[in-house]
Amino acid sequence: MTSPALDAALADIETVFNGFSSPTEQACGLCHLPEEAAYLRTPYTRIPADVLRMYTFEVSGHFDDHAAAMRRLLPQGARALVMGEMEPLGLGFHGLAMVDWRTWPAEQSAAVEAFVLAWWGEVLTTPKPPYWIVEIFELCASILRSVTPLLDRWHASPVADGHLAECVDWWLGKLLVDDSPFHWFLYGEEAAVVDLRTWLSRHAPDRLLARGEPHLAIRAELLGLPYDDRWAHPYWASAPVIN
Repeated sequence: MTSPALDAALADIETVFNGFSSPTEQACGLCHLPEEAAYLRTPYTRIPADVLRMYTFEVSGHFDDHAAAMRRLLPQGARALVMGEMEPLGLGFHGLAMVDWRTWPAEQSAAVEAFVLAWWGEVLTTPKPPYWIVEIFELCASILRSVTPLLDRWHASPVADGHLAECVDWWLGKLLVDDSPFHWFLYGEEAAVVDLRTWLSRHAPDRLLARGEPHLAIRAELLGLPYDDRWAHPYWASAPVIN
């Protein structure tokens, strides 16, 4: 799964974060072996795939300097994420969702944002992404701390609309009762839920209907109504049971 935009974003990550390390990092002595923590202190050394994944999805409190550790992991970690080598995604927070990467120097923060958006753009054109589309969306949104940049790029196409139908089918059970469908948001979750519900009510119905998903289309449209009006709608008198 590659495109010129994604290739350029990965190359920029590898250039900008080349040679970074967390020089005094000991990590968690109870959870991590000394030789595993040594990779974080040592630049220009390839990290074993299992160690890379472990540290990418480790909680902040297990690091002496989580931001520095993420900079160390990024060149290899970004490419591994794209190549499907971080499976399973759904076991924890990505480190970039925990560190405040937007406060990093401009070149670094721009590289992170460009990578996330380029990967999302590529996923939307890929019929079978390396991970479940619902998890990819949430991972990217949790890193960006907003769903808006992802929704703004979710333009209509057969592949993108197939992903939309799969996500909506999963999300509706929570969104219809004003609950959150997200598991990995540390910051801005409430705003993200509101933005997602609003966008779906406006943009999803026609696209879902065109795909032959009339019930998903109607339910997505109902998200634009106040809670009581949503559930008092005549649609529910003949609607099939929600999964």
